[in-house]
Amino acid sequence: MPRLLSVVPPPAAPMKVAVTGSNGSIGRRVVKLALERGHSVVGIDVTEPHFQEDPWLETPGYTFKHGDLTNFDSALDLLKGSDAVIALAAYPTPGDYRVQSHNNNVVVSWNILRACAELGINRVAQASSINVVTMWWSQSQRLHYFPIDEQHPCEPDEPYGLSKVVMELQADTIWRRYPSMKIASLRPSWCLPGRAVPDGHSNNRVKDLWSYTQQDSAAEAFILAVEDNVKWSGHERFFIVAPHTLVKEDTKKLIAEHFPKVPVKEGSEFVGSQGLFDCAKAERLLGWHHKDDW
Repeated sequence: MPRLLSVVPPPAAPMKVAVTGSNGSIGRRVVKLALERGHSVVGIDVTEPHFQEDPWLETPGYTFKHGDLTNFDSALDLLKGSDAVIALAAYPTPGDYRVQSHNNNVVVSWNILRACAELGINRVAQASSINVVTMWWSQSQRLHYFPIDEQHPCEPDEPYGLSKVVMELQADTIWRRYPSMKIASLRPSWCLPGRAVPDGHSNNRVKDLWSYTQQDSAAEAFILAVEDNVKWSGHERFFIVAPHTLVKEDTKKLIAEHFPKVPVKEGSEFVGSQGLFDCAKAERLLGWHHKDDW
């Protein structure tokens, strides 16, 4: 069950926010935080809500719609009347590394973006991933420099990461056609309750660069991305990752041991267990700051 979030004062302009994938681990936190901030929420999923575990779903500001976003007409119907959309519905892994994960994610993301354009919904935050860069699911990593920022090349060799790259390209395309839209593609890492590796998992996460994102901090980033903000427009990509790694080892030592040929950008220096992703853009434009303690 998600931990309780501290109550945040509502924004000046409450919205009706549609959250796709609302019953997933991050979706549930997004729903709760959006309600706490004064928004009304329409949860959309193919599974049923966790009413017993999530008592806030009984509030008047929440409604749920069961629907299939792989169907465009269904997407139009499900999203109609919303002021903003937070798009989390997706296959979370490459599956069998063939077609299902990639094709589903690409179709769902396009249907949501195109439906928003047709319906005049101008605020969209969609779940991309650090896997747009060669990470956990890749056969081999192609890292050009540290710390990794939004300018780093995206060269996935697996279907999940590719689906996220395509999702971001779709957002570029939609924005060129509908320039009044404001789209954020957020790239979280492995979303966890805190800075601790769950039982049954190794902390030797070299291919994730030992990175993670605290679940409630991830949820907050999605909310911030659709609320009033004059600091950015168009379509922007944002890394949403903890500022430190999951392990206690010195990051300089980890780089020397595992990535001796990957250069560190001029002017950058790693202190202690500082993370290998640069999230300054999200901090600057979204006002987002990662927190472990909620």
